[in-house]
Amino acid sequence: MSKKDIFVLGIETSCDETAAAIVKNGREIVANVVASQMESHQRFGGVVPEIASRHHVEQMTLVLEETMRRANMDVSKLDAIAVTEGPGLVGALLIGVNAAKALAFAHRIPLVNVHHIAGHIYANQLVQEMKFPLLALVVSGGHTELIYMKEHGVFEVIGETRDDAAGEAYDKVARALQLPYPGGPHIDRLAKHGKPTIDLPRAWLEEGSYDFSFSGLKSAVINALHNAKQRGETIRPEDMAASFQASVVEVLVEKTIQAATHYNVKQILLAGGVAANEGLRTQLQKQMKQLPEVELVIPPLSLCTDNAAMIAAAGTVLFQQGKRATMALNASPSLLL
Repeated sequence: MSKKDIFVLGIETSCDETAAAIVKNGREIVANVVASQMESHQRFGGVVPEIASRHHVEQMTLVLEETMRRANMDVSKLDAIAVTEGPGLVGALLIGVNAAKALAFAHRIPLVNVHHIAGHIYANQLVQEMKFPLLALVVSGGHTELIYMKEHGVFEVIGETRDDAAGEAYDKVARALQLPYPGGPHIDRLAKHGKPTIDLPRAWLEEGSYDFSFSGLKSAVINALHNAKQRGETIRPEDMAASFQASVVEVLVEKTIQAATHYNVKQILLAGGVAANEGLRTQLQKQMKQLPEVELVIPPLSLCTDNAAMIAAAGTVLFQQGKRATMALNASPSLLL
């Protein structure tokens, strides 16, 4: 007898993307719809929570309908609904959580709550089967973490940022260079045309630590720009972008390689919005030659930024493990992994 296919609908509204997706057996994307709000937030130089929530209210039903249409499926064919519980903006999370609860209640479908970062990690399963033990480098606007996994659904945070996340530092440096929001893609593009000629710090922290710190680096960039201006000199934005990116990438890659060696992992997964950064992807691929026996998995750009396919992929694993949420499920803006 053949095994029945499992279809999970994922819903993601943790920040400024309204997303829904249907994933088959936790590995195959059937439909994936993302409505971005980037243009609405650009003029404010960052995400405005109240505006984000209102957009989610406007988009949620449309995105869900479009997902079902693209999948050519009826809601009754779904095995489960997975939704981001947290972390994220509380008003934004609530829209997704309540939409998922309403659908699950109306159609009597099991509901599964997913951690946003677990979602980012499981985006890799849509590319390649996960092999344990593994190490995930999660780099996004709000998170920079090294996570060790012995098996499905078990996460051990072995390193995290002590101040600014890498993505946050990118946005602040971009603002100092008068680049539009979000800053990451702009710095990445500029860096390709510059040379890392400006001496910027690398925060290695204490011996054997896998933690990160980018606050000092961000301040060093702002000071260098300020001092140059006072002396009447100009720093080429391309060179500053290249220097800043070189500092961030070197620390991220070096600590990942060290941790992978120490924990003797079979796989390294790259995850999160900053995983779309070309400088980081290239350098990680280059340095992985030191560990020929370890497989590096990098998701395509469409699965690095927030999306619902990753939530459905993570939700499928939880569903198969028998994990269920009740109608008491609430948004949890500072949910721990």
